Amino acid sequence: MNTKFIFITGGVVSSLGKGLGSAALGALLQARGYKVRLCKLDPYLNVDPGTMSPFQHGEVFVTDDGAETDLDLGHYERFTGNPACKSDNTTTGRIYTNVLQRERRGDYLGATVQVIPHVTNEIKDFIREKDGSADFVLCEIGGTVGDIESLPFIEALRQFGNEMGRERALFIHVTLLPYIPAAGELKTKPTQHSVKELMGMGIRPRILLCRADREIDKSDLQKIALFCNIEENKVIPALDASSIYEVPLTYHAVGLDTQVLDAFGIKDAPKPNLEEWERIMRRIKNPEGEVTIAIVGKYTNLNDSYKSLNEALCHGGIANKVKVNIKFIEATLFDESAEDIAEELHGVNGIIVPGGFGERGAEGKIKAAQYAREKKVPYFGICFGLQMAVLEAARHLASITDANSSEFGNEGSPLIGLMTEWTKDNVTEKRTDDTDLGGTMRLGAFPAHLKKGSKVAEMYKENKISERHRHRFEVNINYKDELEKVGFVMSGTSPDGTLPEICERNDHPWFIGVQYHPELKSKPFDPHPLFISFIEAAIAQGRLV
Repeated sequence: MNTKFIFITGGVVSSLGKGLGSAALGALLQARGYKVRLCKLDPYLNVDPGTMSPFQHGEVFVTDDGAETDLDLGHYERFTGNPACKSDNTTTGRIYTNVLQRERRGDYLGATVQVIPHVTNEIKDFIREKDGSADFVLCEIGGTVGDIESLPFIEALRQFGNEMGRERALFIHVTLLPYIPAAGELKTKPTQHSVKELMGMGIRPRILLCRADREIDKSDLQKIALFCNIEENKVIPALDASSIYEVPLTYHAVGLDTQVLDAFGIKDAPKPNLEEWERIMRRIKNPEGEVTIAIVGKYTNLNDSYKSLNEALCHGGIANKVKVNIKFIEATLFDESAEDIAEELHGVNGIIVPGGFGERGAEGKIKAAQYAREKKVPYFGICFGLQMAVLEAARHLASITDANSSEFGNEGSPLIGLMTEWTKDNVTEKRTDDTDLGGTMRLGAFPAHLKKGSKVAEMYKENKISERHRHRFEVNINYKDELEKVGFVMSGTSPDGTLPEICERNDHPWFIGVQYHPELKSKPFDPHPLFISFIEAAIAQGRLV
């Protein structure tokens, strides 16, 4: 297979949507019948984003094989349906770790280890290992051209592009045309400078994606083409869309995929089948109703902290033909007062308590679970949200008033405890309180068995499932009988029955907590069954309000 490589860089400012653009282009090429693979190079020194605060970098996306990766890999999966894996994301930290390990082993045969060629070769090896895995490999480079951190990556790509030639390597640069209200016009100068910066590093982009919040005059596109030495039809407007799922359609309409194929000299490509994306957008633009879902979390100041969750709720809405409005509620504000959270939650059609770490905000999340149980509002607890629902039931229904998590200290009854040993891929993993934080959680896909006749078994339509995990603490199976006496049923467990995976209430319209992260596997054209059911329950609850 003669794999062609597409590299996507960004200029002017960060957060321009390189990841979304990469995912949309991948979806378009896939819609033409090509096999695609997407990957990302991140220039930060962390080995992976697993130890980074969600406020710093948004959510951590977890793959089936247990990699903690950048959230853009979630876009790649949602737009193409292709599961991401460990080898689809690397960082400066990982690259340097590999290089230093090689140096310690003596792999460089006494050479002085330098950025060029050793670091750049390591980066090229990361890219080259994907040769033959797809018709097109799309590789996004994080950060902004000109950043010190990204220089080794840009140099490695320059070398790789020269080695492959124009027939197999293409550079796309995503840039910004800012609107200046005082002048009443979009400005092209930042784009010109960004392209000049990239060309000064030896890379000439052949396609420009020009981000803007309004229509771009043809004269501006012509001006950019002239000053950036790029074909006029390859300077492509990339305007804001009403939904991220409209981006494949809008990018096709302005010819992005056509120009990519033309740049590679492909003239006889099949036309794209975009019926699925058109169907999705019809449902988004023409909902038959709407529901409001409260997300009670502690990273609510940054929407990207819950990116996959936000999108999974949208997918549930698409499946049920409704618009899902999300109301973010900061859990830490309600650690003391139940009255305040009741006021905030009044009128919502469903409540989600998502994943999180640490004691901060825990009491507010417990109060949210209590409100949902008492008011019969659909409740979806995810990871930490399951654990807080367990503590709520234990404290208020099972008379275990000191129910607690060992994550918060050693006081009280440890209904939630640190996992010290588990099995993945027939290998026993062991952890202690002193284990490093990075990469040491229960990560990736694990199987679970569902209780026959349970609500979740009905939703999944099967009794054996596999879902992705990211956590260190587990519900203590020893409290199973006490919880089930008060209606909190452990309806899903690990295959050996020792680790609770799902709990549900049998006296509530929809009250489910899961230890894993179902949002990571949801897609617009294949919504996760739990989110379909949750939004369906929220619609029913809305009719009762």
